[in-house]
Amino acid sequence: MAISPPSDLVLDVVKAADPMEVQVAQEKLKASRAAFRATSLTENGDGFSAKVDVLDGATEKTGLDNVKNRARTEEIPETYRKFEAMVLQNFIKNMLPSDSEQVYGKGATGDIWKGMMAEQLGNVISEGDGVGIAKQMYNEALRKKEGAIVNASADQDDRKVAFSMIDEFQRKTFGTPTADAKINNEA
Repeated sequence: MAISPPSDLVLDVVKAADPMEVQVAQEKLKASRAAFRATSLTENGDGFSAKVDVLDGATEKTGLDNVKNRARTEEIPETYRKFEAMVLQNFIKNMLPSDSEQVYGKGATGDIWKGMMAEQLGNVISEGDGVGIAKQMYNEALRKKEGAIVNASADQDDRKVAFSMIDEFQRKTFGTPTADAKINNEA
């Protein structure tokens, strides 16, 4: 003779159990269900790592997977590359969207993450051929060493012209009137 307890009896037992223990048991069931789904996705080849592997294969085919593999015609010293990376970091940080709180987070922490992203992008770009800043500065330094660029000394007339240009720029920037405008206003 088989016994089949009615469902009311099972519900009475569940109701009599400690609510905290029931909640812990439900959480364990949810976690094991999620782990099972992840495992089955991985076994079927549909998991996250499979998608990343597809992306990695695509970058290898295009040759974009490693910027250090690129052929360089000349070796540029690391100090020039670091300078170019710093300049690129500032450019990239200004080009990144300002309303990116959903990506980087809010407040100072978001700004730090955004800066770190810009720094890494600048470093990667400068490791390859960059945009030419490091190469141009290095070539100019080589020409200076060879004597192709001579530092000419300025005479007194050149200094007067330079100072007058600086004064004019400051007047325009800070809104101070020129000497001619002061004379015209007084008259």
